[in-house]
Amino acid sequence: MAQSPHQNSQIFSDKSSVSSYKTKPSSEFYSLFSEAEVLEIIHALEVRREIPLKYSYKGRGAKIWDDFYLKYIIPRWYRSSNVEIELLKQNFAYINHYFHDCEKINVIDVGAGNSYPAKKFISQLHKLNRVNKYVALDVSEELLKVSRNNFQKWFPKIEFVSQAIDIENSFIPQELLQNQTEELTKNIANIFLHLGVTIGNHQNRIKVFKNFKDSMGKHDLLVFTNEIGANSTWDGRARGGCDYHAGKIYEWIKNSIGIKYEDCELIRKYDSVTDSVVANLKFRQNYTINFQSQGIDKNVNLFAADEVTIWRHHKHEIPELLQEIEQAGLKLVHYQTNKYCTHIMMMCQVAD
Repeated sequence: MAQSPHQNSQIFSDKSSVSSYKTKPSSEFYSLFSEAEVLEIIHALEVRREIPLKYSYKGRGAKIWDDFYLKYIIPRWYRSSNVEIELLKQNFAYINHYFHDCEKINVIDVGAGNSYPAKKFISQLHKLNRVNKYVALDVSEELLKVSRNNFQKWFPKIEFVSQAIDIENSFIPQELLQNQTEELTKNIANIFLHLGVTIGNHQNRIKVFKNFKDSMGKHDLLVFTNEIGANSTWDGRARGGCDYHAGKIYEWIKNSIGIKYEDCELIRKYDSVTDSVVANLKFRQNYTINFQSQGIDKNVNLFAADEVTIWRHHKHEIPELLQEIEQAGLKLVHYQTNKYCTHIMMMCQVAD
């Protein structure tokens, strides 16, 4: 995969004197993001012309994602089973046996969203009386509320714990995994789920894998999914997330930052520099965005024809996935692809 900087990340000094439309993010924008998150957004805009996809799940973005999932991903009578739910079902026997020395299992769902992908898997474990507690982690407080409502309706007798965490910037606090007594802890292991082919959306995937590794004990298991194949074979047709989800994010970002409808357009394409399928907000005129809040006073200049990535997805070739896992200090113990070899579920433990 190419590692060179994005072509739009350069700051062109010869354009600095050109007039531009001045705008400010809305009050809603500042209510959603901490000072550190606003600074990360500013840095991403300036350095690589991107608004990290993870932040699109906050605020109204939570409903956008939940609507997308309910509309396109949950299996219906007229549509085949969701690929991730099916892979979890097919690998249940392996996972259950992996924890045969443990009496109970903590299920830590990282990027839990609305918790639907894990529902049937947890139901199977629950029937065997193996679930100690369910820990929902997500960057979005709003999605965690959706997760709580769903989970407590499905499994009222299972302990539910949640916390807002950005797995790209931090590992998982051990206090979330601790149990009431040390003796009980000895008989409980953790399974970390990272579903929704989310690993392909992260900017720094190896850092994410390292944060998982630093959160895991020697008896724990990481289970994640992603699409496999080559992004370069993309046929140019927007489907699923690249279609519905990216389109809704585009509208939300325009309104949040104050970009006029006529001053931008949505471009979906394969980006050869990052080897990802992306959805970009392309500017039709120069803009200066003034971020002014929480002690921040910063102008970001964007120019006509600049493209800002607002949605991305990276497919992995299997050798590439193995390399990133090993670089992070993890070891693959099992994997399975779906029948069409478009998706993969991988299971890892901490390397010796």
